[in-house]
Amino acid sequence: MKILIIGNLGYIGPIVVKHFRQYHSAYFLAGFDAGYFIQNYTSNGIAGDILLDRQYYGDVRHFDEDILNGLDAIIYLAAISNDPMGNVFEKQTLDINFHKAVEIANKAKTIGVKHFIFASSCSVYGSAGSAPRTEKSEVSPLTAYAKSKVFAEKELEPIADNNFRVTCLRFATACGYSDRLRLDLVLNDFVASAIVNKRISILSDGSPWRPLIHVKDMARAIDWALHRETGDNFLVVNTGSNRWNYQVKELAEAVQRLFSDVEVSINPNGQPDKRSYKVSFDLFEKSAPQHQPQISLQSAVEDLKKGLLSIGFADNNFRQSDLVRLKAIQKLIDHNIVDENLFFKNS
Repeated sequence: MKILIIGNLGYIGPIVVKHFRQYHSAYFLAGFDAGYFIQNYTSNGIAGDILLDRQYYGDVRHFDEDILNGLDAIIYLAAISNDPMGNVFEKQTLDINFHKAVEIANKAKTIGVKHFIFASSCSVYGSAGSAPRTEKSEVSPLTAYAKSKVFAEKELEPIADNNFRVTCLRFATACGYSDRLRLDLVLNDFVASAIVNKRISILSDGSPWRPLIHVKDMARAIDWALHRETGDNFLVVNTGSNRWNYQVKELAEAVQRLFSDVEVSINPNGQPDKRSYKVSFDLFEKSAPQHQPQISLQSAVEDLKKGLLSIGFADNNFRQSDLVRLKAIQKLIDHNIVDENLFFKNS
């Protein structure tokens, strides 16, 4: 099987490459990425990048459809990847996360690609109240990032058929250590704060619900999506575990338990984050019994702690560093490497 992973040089991609190389060693794996975060390498071991058979560099907004020839499947991870970035780069978020995902899917179908896996998000549920959201629940996207995922799902549905299977994985919030770590994710931030500041400060009241999934379990789910034989030709599925529905304050307390000298500060008068949603993962549990999340919250925290300590992490101002995606992009702009539309200036 020949697979193209679009957006392979980010946070999730290297783990996906390692997973497929381990469990499907004979597959031809190619990557396509703009390279915004290629320099943010945070692994002491083998990088997922070098396990690829081929790496293409480019922007999905200038995508060469000849790359699609001979492929069996596309895994679309490319995205302006969180709410702060989406707030600053709203047009680019819609272009990369939505418009180009759909355009490439259409081209892929025409050429004869059989599978398209789209990394969507549970953030589409927005402010969802107390009842767990199912795939049939109304979506309520609050940000450009969440809206881009909703729009893409809607436009991908009509192009799916017996010859072109589309799977939209509505992932819970990602966490865990990676070759290209991000510290702008809630659990990752808490562990980093515990290491360098001995304190976890929650500016809200800590009440919002946030389902999480470890990046290795995301790779396991993508593997299932590629090979699934059940479900409709177009499938949207909440991807995570019912056991991993946590309030933000519970995540902080879980981190605190693995550190002997860390204080958790919660602002009882703070306004709750409107992005609060519990999610039902019953459909994923039923559909993918052999690809369920395996990593516990404690193991995820231990993994992050071990990984950060292994690279000598000691930056108590890490929220201003390249390990925060918005800061990394702003640095590229400040250094005239990319322009305000996020195009590389030498491209």
